[in-house]
Amino acid sequence: MRIPEREDAETFADAVRKGLLASRKTLPCRFFYDEIGSRLFERICELPEYYLTRTEDAILREHAGAMVEGWEGPITVVELGSGSSSKTRRLIAAAIEAHGALHYMPIDVAATLLEESARALSREFPALRVTGLAGDYRAALAVLEGTLRGPTLFVFLGSSLGNYGDEAARALLGQVADAMGPGDRLLLGTDLAKDRATLEAAYDDARGVTARFNRNILIRINRELGAAFDPARFAHEARWRDDLGRVEMHLVSLGAQEVRVPGAGIVARFAPGESIHTENSHKYTVDSLRALAEDSGFVEDGAWTDAREFFRVQRWRPRDP
Repeated sequence: MRIPEREDAETFADAVRKGLLASRKTLPCRFFYDEIGSRLFERICELPEYYLTRTEDAILREHAGAMVEGWEGPITVVELGSGSSSKTRRLIAAAIEAHGALHYMPIDVAATLLEESARALSREFPALRVTGLAGDYRAALAVLEGTLRGPTLFVFLGSSLGNYGDEAARALLGQVADAMGPGDRLLLGTDLAKDRATLEAAYDDARGVTARFNRNILIRINRELGAAFDPARFAHEARWRDDLGRVEMHLVSLGAQEVRVPGAGIVARFAPGESIHTENSHKYTVDSLRALAEDSGFVEDGAWTDAREFFRVQRWRPRDP
């Protein structure tokens, strides 16, 4: 199922126009995930520096059974940002073992990747029914609200919530809460605050895959909006901001330049060293996560972490009215 997105090309052009004309240039990170960007991110998840995927997967491997228990019959799993569903396989296997069957509803903007993973999962798990939703989270949640029948586990892994600022994170989580019934649960994977060297290496790998991922947004602007960015004239940079509790990704102009973007109706001008801020990855503490749950209408009813306490997976239930 493809979720209709209102004026998608126009929305992209408007975001590029506003972001590149701002006094501090920025581009929304959701536009990273075209087909090329989504596949580059899959490669990032396999890099030695990117501890997040391995650590979260180890937690899921050990505790998936506990994460899907608490219901008497089959459940539905709705996953935000499913990608290739590689880690979710552990939850799928545990849910089928516990309940005999499962309806899995992955949401992702990359339609081709969604279709490929749905076919692979159907072959791997005969007791699984898959309904993919191609579109962004908020549009998909709006479609799902009031339509789900029976107990549902919403899944948001990979510390993707960290890409949102505090207000936007609360808004998204609040929308998830609105789509949930009292017997539903949210399983949320979040990265925890740690030392600067580990964090910055995770977003600036030695092989340069993350740099390619970051620059791909310029290639997308070229392709979809007729621009003429030279990605080689922008350096990838990852910065840990201790004051804000986040890693920032930037594309830094290597010299003075101007780039026409016909599809957005602008000329973007860059001074030497000026950057485009492309992504934030917030890192949490246990206290900040509990405060976020409370602010978003949830109560924690379970949590699991690794031995180093690098990463945390928590299960939240809607707070009683």
